[in-house]
Amino acid sequence: MKVAALQMVSTDALDHNLSQAAALLAQASAQGAELAVLPEYFCLIGARDSDKLAIQEPLGAGPIQDFIANQARKLGLWIVAGTLPLRPATAATAGEVQRVFNTSLAFDPLGACVARYDKMHLFRYDNGREAYDESRVLQAGASPSQFALASRDGHIWQVGMSVCYDLRFPELYRSYAAHGADLLLVPSAFTHTTGQAHWEVLLRARAIENLSFVAAAAQGGTHPSGRRTWGQSMLVDPWGTVLAEKAQEPGVVIAELDAAQLAKCRNQLPALQHRLL
Repeated sequence: MKVAALQMVSTDALDHNLSQAAALLAQASAQGAELAVLPEYFCLIGARDSDKLAIQEPLGAGPIQDFIANQARKLGLWIVAGTLPLRPATAATAGEVQRVFNTSLAFDPLGACVARYDKMHLFRYDNGREAYDESRVLQAGASPSQFALASRDGHIWQVGMSVCYDLRFPELYRSYAAHGADLLLVPSAFTHTTGQAHWEVLLRARAIENLSFVAAAAQGGTHPSGRRTWGQSMLVDPWGTVLAEKAQEPGVVIAELDAAQLAKCRNQLPALQHRLL
């Protein structure tokens, strides 16, 4: 199965970002991808964290979700919509801080939403020069989510969903592996600082320890707000080999994921069967 990780440099203009995503999705489809993964915050990276509140949607309705569903139908693609801000079912009461979920949604080629994952681990970082605290605007998710993807070659891929900072919590991915996942998705917007230090080694580690393919679609460049994201979108095989990657700027990173290779790796090194905890 061909999988495409789409790299973007999203702005504070929703329409511009959706147009950029549409162009990349069309490229992925033209190159034979069956699954295309958009990066975290593909729809908006604003000047302030609170900017995402203005484009929040309820599950199942809204221009961002309609856009992805239409693209999936038009292109015949499985699409994982990096993340978008989803409104909690229960509204904030007077005096409470309004928060949204940072949600990754999976759509099948008919445009149906088949899986939802709300980012569980919220990023906080402060090195004295740059500071982030997602909990000011985001509400943490409560549970993992995976879905089954029937590829054209007849294999049923079990796909585990995650987002960005989740990458630092290996127990999430081990939980997916324990439930049969063989492809792990990591749409991200890693900062340039943390990405330069840890991005590739973490992605390869998650692939190696779970004997799984990993698809990581990232933001990669300098955004209008001045924020710099690391990029390096990549696809990694179960042995930890980087199959394809792109350093910076928008583009399509695509590779063939071989189910037979996955089975071979797991048979030769049955580490998942040997775990004790």
